[in-house]
Amino acid sequence: MAETKPQKSSAFMKALKPSPELAAIIGAEPLPRTEATKRLWDYIKQHNLQNPANKRNILCDGALKAVMGKDEVTMFEMTGLVSKHLS
Repeated sequence: MAETKPQKSSAFMKALKPSPELAAIIGAEPLPRTEATKRLWDYIKQHNLQNPANKRNILCDGALKAVMGKDEVTMFEMTGLVSKHLS
């Protein structure tokens, strides 16, 4: 009979607490980075914040600008900027 080893939890799955700015968009409960990104995309799509000319760019509304710090970000920039708001 083989021993079952406890699964290693990856850093991606660790629940992180969002900053007050990010919590205004995705909720205040701690959640994994992957889920935070998913909820952010849900918010972006719900509020139609993708640049129609270039879907890879996100046009920030007031709440999103508080997190990103500028009016428009690429989806690649977004993940780096969001990580600063998770601890």
